[in-house]
Amino acid sequence: MGRKQIQHFVEEQWFTRLVIVIIIVNALVLGLETSKSIMAEWGGILHAMDVAFILFFLFELGLKLFAYRLQFFRGGWNIFDFVIVVLTVVPVFGNLSVLRSLRILRALRLFSMIPRFRLVVEGFFDALSGLVAVATMLFVMVYIAAVMATKLFGGAFPEIFGTLTKSLFSMFQLVTLEGWTSEIVRPVMEVYPWAWLFFIPFIGLTTFTIFNLLIGIIVNSMQRIYEKEEQELYNELHKSEETQEDILEKIHTIESTLNDLKKALKRE
Repeated sequence: MGRKQIQHFVEEQWFTRLVIVIIIVNALVLGLETSKSIMAEWGGILHAMDVAFILFFLFELGLKLFAYRLQFFRGGWNIFDFVIVVLTVVPVFGNLSVLRSLRILRALRLFSMIPRFRLVVEGFFDALSGLVAVATMLFVMVYIAAVMATKLFGGAFPEIFGTLTKSLFSMFQLVTLEGWTSEIVRPVMEVYPWAWLFFIPFIGLTTFTIFNLLIGIIVNSMQRIYEKEEQELYNELHKSEETQEDILEKIHTIESTLNDLKKALKRE
């Protein structure tokens, strides 16, 4: 088979769906391998399936490299797939548990195979600059609050606010709303009844305002990417329509030329 035929083969919809199914089944098999009882009974079969999966991924990668050659690395998602497959080859031949745990990274290839997943990831990276700015704002607010909390409550609550590090962790816990009332705010308010004047505004500014801002940035970024894809699709359709019109015009020109020739031959 030639390069064009291989390229057409790997771009077939059924082949893409097959890869997606194998990725999902492979992830399920790796999950089953975490069970000692299942491994004791089916360990040999599961390991053989895992090896078969990695061989399939290598086969798929080899086909794409043969079909596209260096052009394969011009696509960001292709590079992502290449890195994931290469990283997960090593654990097959190694015994280190850290290396073997990397095999689950193959499930990340779903991000590159499923268009909706790609849209979410691309939206995230498109919004990265805005997310970094908001995250920096959040860190500055947490740092300021942690310094204040250390000064205000560190003497009475050394385990929670005794040092700047402990205060940073406690303030971050407040941002996540994990046990913020029972573990931090209420105990502090038993000694300092006015402490709610410090904690409530902090939670309101960080948890609700900042997080809503993060969500808004990501949603707007995804909307821009979606509109960009729609515009590209429209442009492709418009080009195809123009191509069809050019073909029809050429056909009409040929037909008129043939008719003129027929008329000329009849006169002769």
